[in-house]
Amino acid sequence: MSLKSASHINLSAAFASVLVAAVLVGLKLWALGETGALSIAASLADSAMDLMISLGAMAVILYAAKPADEDHAFGHTSAEDLAALGQALFIVISAGVIAWTAVQRLLEPDVMRVRAEMSGMVVMAASILLTLGLVIWQGRVAAWTGNKVVAADRLHYLGDLLPNIGAIISLWASKAFGLGEIDSVVAMGAAAMLVLGALRIGKGAFDALMDRRADPAIVAGIGKIVENWPGVQGYHDLKTRTAGSRIFVNIHIELDGEQSLREAHDIGAGLRKAILVTYPQADVIVHKDVTDEQSKQAKPD
Repeated sequence: MSLKSASHINLSAAFASVLVAAVLVGLKLWALGETGALSIAASLADSAMDLMISLGAMAVILYAAKPADEDHAFGHTSAEDLAALGQALFIVISAGVIAWTAVQRLLEPDVMRVRAEMSGMVVMAASILLTLGLVIWQGRVAAWTGNKVVAADRLHYLGDLLPNIGAIISLWASKAFGLGEIDSVVAMGAAAMLVLGALRIGKGAFDALMDRRADPAIVAGIGKIVENWPGVQGYHDLKTRTAGSRIFVNIHIELDGEQSLREAHDIGAGLRKAILVTYPQADVIVHKDVTDEQSKQAKPD
């Protein structure tokens, strides 16, 4: 997949996220007016925040897709890591608020009576279907492109599924048995899941900002390609770092010093293309060195 194609796919996920969030806000706003349910009010507030975050994520993806320029020679993809780190922090704070509110509701002696439960359940069911479709698409995009912003946004909406299910259960329990505590229990479970996912997303973004090397499996895969490439007699100083969904690769290959400059260039260019075919999100620089034995022979006694 080319970088241009990956950018278009990432943008499709961002646009779908904004569209779904806007629809959910409208549906839940209507449902809140019909039912007066606190669980729907909480879900509405969450969807409104999702809409703002999704708009910000789309702006970041557009910015990260800009080509390298004089001031950003390695591109703008680090914006993805900054946004993912900010989203992870926001998710942790949101999870804390959800958990705290759930505990308070469990401790309240009186549970607010709701109305029009069936209308609320229909709206929440529609919300679940829309969210599920979005999460599936975002998951595929994140797997294809490795975009951390899409992955973080997906986590946001994935965390919405349990509260939405909890809202349906709460409305049903309120209608059938007059119970409202179940929603708080489900909300606390969703909060815990959000925190775990946010920590994973945040760690990945932090590692990238700190120039941590790429996934060891990718490093090993690049090494295997180099080892088996015709004309390469050895390699050293294979260094990698990540920035958003990009992987930057620097490698020194050892070549026969007796061959022509054109032959050496062709070997290096072919190797670079081979790495890009396997890892299209990579930015590869190949340095050409003479083999150690020839370097030693060339040195005067």
